[in-house]
Amino acid sequence: MFRSRIAPMVTALLVSAALTASVAQAHCQVPCGIYGDQLRFQQMLEDEHTISKAQISVNELAGQSLDAQGHNQLTRWITTKEEHAQRIQDTIAAYFLAQRIKPDSANYTETLTAAHQVIIQAMKCKQSADPETAKALEKSIFQLYRAYEGKEPTFEHSH
Repeated sequence: MFRSRIAPMVTALLVSAALTASVAQAHCQVPCGIYGDQLRFQQMLEDEHTISKAQISVNELAGQSLDAQGHNQLTRWITTKEEHAQRIQDTIAAYFLAQRIKPDSANYTETLTAAHQVIIQAMKCKQSADPETAKALEKSIFQLYRAYEGKEPTFEHSH
């Protein structure tokens, strides 16, 4: 009896969660003006900083004889690195390429090339634990900013 009452509620909850998730994900492509370019760049730089920290931690842990907890922590750092690299790729694709970089803009080719470099550098961060890949990613994000905004970045970011 208890299960027969719970099943419809669980189903309704799952359907509601699925619908809400798709609305939230689609929202960034609605031209409402809520999101700002500057914040997107700052978030990508924060993601890059997290990738850098994860790579350093992966290298530190890899040089040790690890117990189960150590393997767990190593896996978590690798997962974190990959998630943040993917977030950067998603921001470039869903925000900049889908909405903000316009074919009729003055430096379309330069901006498009710079955006592509960010995606490539984020991919390299996924593939490697070398902290130099995070530095190259940071450099590519700043290059995209210069191409997109046509000026030097005005926000602080350091490791």
